[in-house]
Amino acid sequence: MKLSKEMKKYILLCCLFCLTLGVNKTLIAQQIEWMSLEEAVEKSKNEPRKIFIDIVTEFCHYCKKMDKETFTNQYIAKYLNENFYPVKLDGQHPNDIVFKNKNYSFVRRGGQNSYHELPAKLMNGRLSYPTIVFLDEKQDVIQSIPGYRNALEFELFINYFGENLHKSMPWSSYKRKLQGPTKKAPQIDVKNK
Repeated sequence: MKLSKEMKKYILLCCLFCLTLGVNKTLIAQQIEWMSLEEAVEKSKNEPRKIFIDIVTEFCHYCKKMDKETFTNQYIAKYLNENFYPVKLDGQHPNDIVFKNKNYSFVRRGGQNSYHELPAKLMNGRLSYPTIVFLDEKQDVIQSIPGYRNALEFELFINYFGENLHKSMPWSSYKRKLQGPTKKAPQIDVKNK
């Protein structure tokens, strides 16, 4: 049976459409499922997990760069969704937030100098954006790490804290173990408990 030129075009368009649907479905499945801190704490009551917090501001160029280049990595999205409750927190959030039975408020100082008390506390008073924060299952800070991180650096952090390696191995040992002639682990000051 010989297909007409019109029929061939129709079949090709249908195939492309189906392929596009499959690609979009894959991309959607690999996005980070961001939630509010309140939602993460609530979910933790039934299914305890660590909480990952990305502290950002609207004016932060490197925050947007991490969104575009780091958080779109499929491995990172999958790992965060499966092992953490991922939270995006505005460092200038205008509303009060109750966290661990304490109320945190917005401090108005004018423009970019304004800040929210909770992100400031999580960043140890060092207002630097972006800052990533890892909380344990009891919502205690494990580590806050300021600055832009590319996908390779970020993958090291989520594995180190996600697999609880911080409890048994200093960051310097973990970094040394991973560094080979071509790998370069980021320099950070990780507090070990």
